[in-house]
Amino acid sequence: MKTIFKTDCGKLRDHNEDNGGIFTREGRTLALVVDGMGGHNAGDVASALALKVVATEWDSHPELQESHQVITWLENTVALANKKIYEKAQSEEACKGMGTTLVAAFCDDTQVIVANIGDSRCYFLPEQGEIIQVTEDDSLVNELVKAGQLSKEDADDHPKKNVITKAIGTMPQVECEIQQLSWSKGDRLLLCSDGLSNLVNENDLSHILRNTLSMEEKAEELVRLANEAGGDDNITLTIVEHGGDDGESK
Repeated sequence: MKTIFKTDCGKLRDHNEDNGGIFTREGRTLALVVDGMGGHNAGDVASALALKVVATEWDSHPELQESHQVITWLENTVALANKKIYEKAQSEEACKGMGTTLVAAFCDDTQVIVANIGDSRCYFLPEQGEIIQVTEDDSLVNELVKAGQLSKEDADDHPKKNVITKAIGTMPQVECEIQQLSWSKGDRLLLCSDGLSNLVNENDLSHILRNTLSMEEKAEELVRLANEAGGDDNITLTIVEHGGDDGESK
């Protein structure tokens, strides 16, 4: 598998509250993107704490192979991250109200298992076929779309499109959504914060992911497009490509 991680402040922010990374072990990869929020720059505290929990739990569970093991691990890891972030938010005034989105994808040779909370997304691009949004946003506008009160097109420009209905750390307990899919050589995954998905459409995402550029160049081009379109938020992404040589996270 080829992998890349990239994060950028964007054009309008002087502080990056996104985080993430790529973890690999014996042919298995975990990709992660988290997008923190909260006053007094506490969003970066929440996202950094989520990353720390995921990294620690990954190192503590080398046995992860079977689907049921991975799903249980993802659910337990999200619950633990939620507990730690919520407790810190309750005990420290500067962290009050902080939280973070999370999208994580466990990949091996045959399957991908995705967990998400919030509006950070996972896209799947098969070698042949259209790009697919795997995750469903936990957001106010998505609730309105599902209720038939708003079209998907109008949702893109809605003034409250950044209001999320679920996050890690804002409530005592939270449950993540789990999706499973099969994949094979030539397929690609993109995980990203809304700083990318709000500004770069799926056609452009697909075009860049299919390009013959290097992994680093693909990541740079996606960030460039988001900044060119306004860069009004932090921009963070991971790309995982099936069937390539192992790449370093950058």
